[in-house]
Formats: sequence, structure tokens, C-alpha cells
Amino acid sequence: MKWTDTIRIAEELHDKHPDVNPLTVRFTDLHKWVCELEDFDDDPNRSGEKILEAIQMAWIEEAQ
Repeated sequence: MKWTDTIRIAEELHDKHPDVNPLTVRFTDLHKWVCELEDFDDDPNRSGEKILEAIQMAWIEEAQ
């Protein structure tokens, strides 16, 4: 997975953290959790606020 795979990342995060409200997750934690995903293989330094926001929004959709 790469940073641009926001929907897939959101699905994985939802599966791994089903009881977490995505709106309460700090971006520093979100970044760490994405990097810890088993299939994630992108450069940790390539993310930014816009990518993390997109992942968070996709996770919110997935959680509904």
C-alpha cells in the first residue's frame, strides 16, 4: 500500500481499530498506525496533512 491508497488504508485501519472514532485520532498517531500496517510499504516521509486528512475522511466513511 502507498499513501495514495487512502480507501484501502482506511479499511485496514477500521479493521485494526474498530472501536476508535477516527475524529479523535491525532495525525501523529494516524501516521504511526498507517506506517505499522502490514501491507504498507511507502516512505513514511512522503505523507502530509492533506493525505492524512484524506485517510481520516475515508475512515469516517468506512466507520459509518
